[in-house]
Amino acid sequence: MNSLYHSLTHLQNAFTSLTPPPAEQGRLAAIVCRRAPGIHEPLRSVQLTLEEGVPGDEWNRRTPRSLEAQLTVMRRDVAELVANGQDLSTSGDNLIVELDISRANLPVGTRLRVGEAVVEVTPKPHNGCHKFARRFGEDALRFVQEPATRHHNLRGVYWKVIMAGEVTVGSPIRVLSRLAVT
Repeated sequence: MNSLYHSLTHLQNAFTSLTPPPAEQGRLAAIVCRRAPGIHEPLRSVQLTLEEGVPGDEWNRRTPRSLEAQLTVMRRDVAELVANGQDLSTSGDNLIVELDISRANLPVGTRLRVGEAVVEVTPKPHNGCHKFARRFGEDALRFVQEPATRHHNLRGVYWKVIMAGEVTVGSPIRVLSRLAVT
């Protein structure tokens, strides 16, 4: 096994020892613009827009562009665990957050303020893919897709921009409203 990758057992055990992330108010830990396939540029700040999400991001070149997948979001501690020392931009997620992004805490339709912007959780599931497995190993892909922990959204979630605004690494994130889960 490549020493760059953690085993499934290690990932499972390490996850159970993580401190639960905050549920109501968190922080933006990293911002990434995917300039081209495999070229992920860390940013200090960005103006999130309704039209482009992260301006210059690869999402803008995809056809058709789906607002359901405008911003990719992953929890910081899980991203660090899976990355095993690699830069957090490697995952290819636009926003790395210190916040509970589980289905129970952020059901579809939840609105959040991130810095000056407002975003909404979309219904599209964020699943790992062959690129994720190539970057972090097959065990990491199995780890984020496990049925027993799927509700934690370990691979992440998708958000769409509802109100444009500037976000900066360190910006506060606050839950504004949640739709009732039925």
